[in-house]
Amino acid sequence: MTDDAYLVLLEGPAVPLGTPLAATGPLACLDTPAVRAWLAAHEVTATSPRLYLVPPEETAALPEDAEKLPVPLSPEELSTVRTRNAPEAVAGVERELRAYRSCTEDREGLLRRALAAGVPAHRVAELTGEELTAVKAAAAERGTEAAAPRS
Repeated sequence: MTDDAYLVLLEGPAVPLGTPLAATGPLACLDTPAVRAWLAAHEVTATSPRLYLVPPEETAALPEDAEKLPVPLSPEELSTVRTRNAPEAVAGVERELRAYRSCTEDREGLLRRALAAGVPAHRVAELTGEELTAVKAAAAERGTEAAAPRS
């Protein structure tokens, strides 16, 4: 796995990879000379349906022969790409997790709901600003609750 996100030209990937660039909204990297030159060299624009943005955790799945360019993304831009790439159930919980920082009610409940929806603990920590140990404790508590018989 790499720490870089990639702009990639793909012809209708057999396995969904990344997010179509047109769906990500404006990104600062699109204004860099390197990205503009790469797009020009491949004769595509940022709205091309062939152009995808692949987050770092998915780059191992990229075809070897794919035309790709590493791009710098801010933490917020990367978070947006990950949310747009997530299933709607997960994306909805991720939006709630971003709002979590200003949340005062049922913080533990939100952590447990996010974990139950399938958001990985490290992603919950990233979105909420909580320490990973606190998120893992909520996960362990959720596991205990799930194992407890209901009356």
